[in-house]
Amino acid sequence: MFGEKDAARGPEATFLWFTEEVGELAGALRGGPKEELALEFADVLAWLATLANIAGVDLEEAVRAKYGGGCPRCGAAVCVCDPAKKP
Repeated sequence: MFGEKDAARGPEATFLWFTEEVGELAGALRGGPKEELALEFADVLAWLATLANIAGVDLEEAVRAKYGGGCPRCGAAVCVCDPAKKP
């Protein structure tokens, strides 16, 4: 949707916009209305996809490669790793 603008902005400036959106999501998670929360999730996902595009990363393929076989650590479809450890 915004490919030319995003490419012209470059990865560093686009990352700043992304982090701003993550901050807005953090605020919405603290108790904003559900509609606002949904919009902020959409914004974060859109800016993440934009960053991947600018970096030349196929985000769908990257997610499939890392998580398509289940948890990257234990391999289960539903993670059974120790909850105290990051999967």
